[in-house]
Amino acid sequence: MAIIGFVIGVLAFGVIAAQGPIVSPEVHGDGSVTFRYRDLAAKKVDLALEGKDSVPMTKGADGTWTITTEPLPPDIYGYNFTADGEARLDIHNPAMKPNLIWVGNMVTVPGSPPQAWEVQHVPHGSLHRHFYNSGVIGDERDYIVYTPPGYKPTSGQKYPVLYLLHGYSDMANGWTSVGMAHVILDNLIAQGKTKPMIVVMTLGYGVPDFASPNRSGFRDPSIVNKNYDLYKRALLTEVIPAVESDYRASSNRKDRAIAGLSMGGAETLWVGLSELDKFSYVGAFSSGGLPNDLDTDFPGFDGKKVNKALKVLWVSCGTDDGLIGFNRGLVTWLRGKNANVDVHETPGRHAWMVWRRNLIEYSQLLFRG
Repeated sequence: MAIIGFVIGVLAFGVIAAQGPIVSPEVHGDGSVTFRYRDLAAKKVDLALEGKDSVPMTKGADGTWTITTEPLPPDIYGYNFTADGEARLDIHNPAMKPNLIWVGNMVTVPGSPPQAWEVQHVPHGSLHRHFYNSGVIGDERDYIVYTPPGYKPTSGQKYPVLYLLHGYSDMANGWTSVGMAHVILDNLIAQGKTKPMIVVMTLGYGVPDFASPNRSGFRDPSIVNKNYDLYKRALLTEVIPAVESDYRASSNRKDRAIAGLSMGGAETLWVGLSELDKFSYVGAFSSGGLPNDLDTDFPGFDGKKVNKALKVLWVSCGTDDGLIGFNRGLVTWLRGKNANVDVHETPGRHAWMVWRRNLIEYSQLLFRG
C-alpha cells in the first residue's frame, strides 16, 4: 500500500509539474493585467476587481482559469477570485489586502512617472505601532503613528497631527497596508506640497466585535451609537493624550486635523463637528453609517460656529458610490445650516482608488497657517 501511495504521489506531482508554474497577476506594459487561477473541478470562476463589476474567467485544458483586463489606469487594485460562488485568494501573489471580513490580494499598475502612492527615491518617514489596553472600550488594541522625514524626538520642534480613520471592516493598518498613507505623505512632503506632519491611524471600533464575518453592527442603531460614542471617548481621552505625551505633537487645536473614509468618515463627522474646540480641519471621505437623522446626530448644530472654528470642512464621494446620495444630502443639510463646506465629487465607486486621491488633495490643505 505504501508503494501504491508513493506512485500516486509521484504521478500527481508529475501532473502538476507538467502543467507548469502559474504567474498571477502579470502586469503588462500597456497597463492590462492577466490573472490566473488553477482549479480543475470548478465550473465557474469570476474575477472580482476593486472598482469594477465581476467578470467571468476562461478555463484552459489544464484547469487554469485566465482573464486579461483592459489597460487599467495606474493604481493599486484589490481583487479576489470567486469559484462556484465562494471567494478564493490568489495563492501565487504575496501582496495581501488585510481586512476583518473581506480579505483579498492587491496588484499595482505602476505609473510613469510614479504615482503618489508608489515608493520613490525620497526621504522616508517612520511607522510606529503601539498596543495598549483601552479602559474605555475594554480590550487590547493598537494604533499606528507616522512620523515624517527628519523627525527627531529630542528636538524642540512641534508637529501638527492628522488623525486618519479607516472604514468598516478595516483594521488600524488599513491606511498603511492598503491606502499607502505613509508613502503618499513621504512623496508630497518631498515635493513641498504637504506640510510635514504626524499621522495617527487608530483602530476605529468602539464596540470590539462591531465588524466580524458573523454580524454587522450597523443593523442596530443603538449599537452604532455606542460604537461611535465609545470610539470618540477612547480617541479623545486615551489616544490623543498618549500621542501628545510620546511624540513632538502640538496640542494646539489649530494643529489638529481629522479625516476618515466610509465608517471613518462618519466617525470624523461625529467627533469633529461636536468637538470644535479640538480640531481645525475635518475631512469626510465617502462617509456613511451615521445612526440617526442629521438633526438628531448633531443637535443644536450651528453653521456659523462651525465656520468660525474650522479652517476646512471637506466632504468628498465618488459619483458611482452607493453613498453618493447620503453625501449630497449631507452637503445640503450643512449648507442649510449656513456651514461652509468644500465639496469634492470624483468618478469612482466605494473604493481605495478614490480615497487615496482624497488623502492627496486633503492633506495639501492642512496646516497652511
